[in-house]
Amino acid sequence: MPDTRTRLLEGTLHTLAEHGIAKVSARSVAAAAGVNQALVFYHFGSMDELLAAACRHGAEERVARYRERLAEVTSLSGLLALGREIHDTERASGHVALIGQMLAGAQTHARLGPATAAGLDMWITEIERVLRRVLAATPFGEFADPEGLARAIAASFVGLELYEGADPEGATRALDALERLADLVSAVDALGPVAQRAVRAHLRRSVARPKRSSPSAERAVSGPGPTDTP
Repeated sequence: MPDTRTRLLEGTLHTLAEHGIAKVSARSVAAAAGVNQALVFYHFGSMDELLAAACRHGAEERVARYRERLAEVTSLSGLLALGREIHDTERASGHVALIGQMLAGAQTHARLGPATAAGLDMWITEIERVLRRVLAATPFGEFADPEGLARAIAASFVGLELYEGADPEGATRALDALERLADLVSAVDALGPVAQRAVRAHLRRSVARPKRSSPSAERAVSGPGPTDTP
């Protein structure tokens, strides 16, 4: 049997997933955990503290479940394929609904917002490690921002998890599009050394090229032109 603290954390996650943030209370959590209601406050002090701890506990548990699989990924397409598998598994087990409830609860529970962000950061850290490894040998390695890209991927999957409830077909098409994008990156990675050098040179020129200001911005700096109305 898990200890009382762990039972309360698991009971909180179960209540969130099954009944939503509105139904989470010391009584409902204690009932789900099979313990006395007073133990909620004995171990955590308040419901906000319990919710925050449960959020971190759930994230640590889920990330640990996939850490070895993530360490085996060797390509961007492989990362997105694993992400899709994780998405399907987590949806079937109810954890997609749990993330939705945590995000909803963060609007009203002060402690849940930072805890939810910290939980997402655990996923982002693992994704960033994969990106740094798989992009390093590609023409994109010196131009990519692994941390920013990891956050974009995590945000995309969180958004898709929420969007899927309203439009499952649209969410599936979005995942398909991400996988096709990864296939394009893999195709560039498969080019010979000469072609890869050409891609790198083109990317360097694109990055170094100064951005042109819009006509309206240029007029704002230089003053009205001859055809502008005074």
